[in-house]
Amino acid sequence: MDDDKPITEQAMGTITTAVEATKDAAVTAVKQVKKAAKKVTKKVAPKKTAKKKAKKAAKKTTKKAAKKSSKKAAKKAAKKAAKSKKKAKKAKR
Repeated sequence: MDDDKPITEQAMGTITTAVEATKDAAVTAVKQVKKAAKKVTKKVAPKKTAKKKAKKAAKKTTKKAAKKSSKKAAKKAAKKAAKSKKKAKKAKR
C-alpha cells in the first residue's frame, strides 16, 4: 500500500485489481467448462442418435409388420367367407 495516496484510492485500486482477476478466472473457467462439455457431447451424442435411429427403425418395422399381418388376416377372412358361401349354396341344392 502507498502511504501518499488516500485510503479510498488505495481501496479502489485493490478492488479493481481483484475484480479483474476474478473476471479473468471466470472467463477461463467458462472456457474450460465449454471444452469439457464438447468432449462429453462428442462421446455421448453418437450413442443417443444411434438409439433414436434404432427406435425409429423398430417403429417402422413394427408398423410394416402390422400392416402385412392385417392384410393377410383380411385376405384369409375373405377366402373363408367365400368358401362358406359356396358351401351354403351347395347345401341348398
